[in-house]
Amino acid sequence: MAANELWVCHLGRVEYREAAALQERLRERVIAGELPDLMLLLEHPPVYTIGRRSDEGDLPFGDAFYRERGIDIVRTPRGGQLTYHGPGQLVGYPIMRVGDVPAFVAAMERSIVEALGEAGVTARPRSHEGREWTGVWAGERKIASIGVHISRGVSAHGFAVNVDNDLAPFTWVVACGLPSVAMTSVAQEGSPEGLACFRKRMAYRFAQTFGRRQRLISPERLEIAGRRVPVGTLDL
Repeated sequence: MAANELWVCHLGRVEYREAAALQERLRERVIAGELPDLMLLLEHPPVYTIGRRSDEGDLPFGDAFYRERGIDIVRTPRGGQLTYHGPGQLVGYPIMRVGDVPAFVAAMERSIVEALGEAGVTARPRSHEGREWTGVWAGERKIASIGVHISRGVSAHGFAVNVDNDLAPFTWVVACGLPSVAMTSVAQEGSPEGLACFRKRMAYRFAQTFGRRQRLISPERLEIAGRRVPVGTLDL
C-alpha cells in the first residue's frame, strides 16, 4: 500500500444503515493499519439523516408523513444537521486519517467546487459565514452538504452532492438548519452531466486536492462483496 494512495471504491446504491455500519468496520481497519486511507462513493435510497446538531422541529410534519412517502429517517453521530439523501445524489464517505478537522472540511469543499466547475457549475464555499453554511453553494442555492465524524483520528461520513436527484424532499423539512435554504443540483443548474460522469470527476478532484494518487478498487478488495445493492453499471 503506497503512502500517497487514496483507495476509491464505487458501491452503487446502499441502504443508509448498512453504509454506516460498513464505514465503522472499515474505519477500524484503517485505524489498525490494515487499510490505507480510502473513500466510498455511492447512492442511498430516500432517507433523512439527522446529525448531532439537528432539532426536533427539523421534521415539521412528523415521522409518519415522511415514511408514507417512502423516506426513511435515521439519526447519526455525524456533525451537522438534517439532510436528505436519495437516488441521483453522489455521496462520498472518506475514511481518512485527519489531523486538522477544519482544514479537512475546507479541502473537501474545495474539491467539490473544482469538480462542479469542470461540470459547468459555478460554485463556492460559505463556511466563513458560520458552521450552518458549511458545504458548497451555487449562487444562493446549496448544492452540496458536508458532515463528518472523527474517531481516534480517522474520519467517517463525508459529503453529498446533488447531481440529478429529486429536490422536493428538501422542501418538506428544515434542511441544514436553515429554514429558508433553497437546494439545487447539477441538473437544476443546467449542466447535462449525469451521476456516472460526475462521480469520476469528483473522485479525481478529491484525491488531487488531498495530494493523493487515486487507486480504484473493487468491493471485493475491501472484503465487502455482497453487502451492497448494485444498481446499473458500477464502472469499476
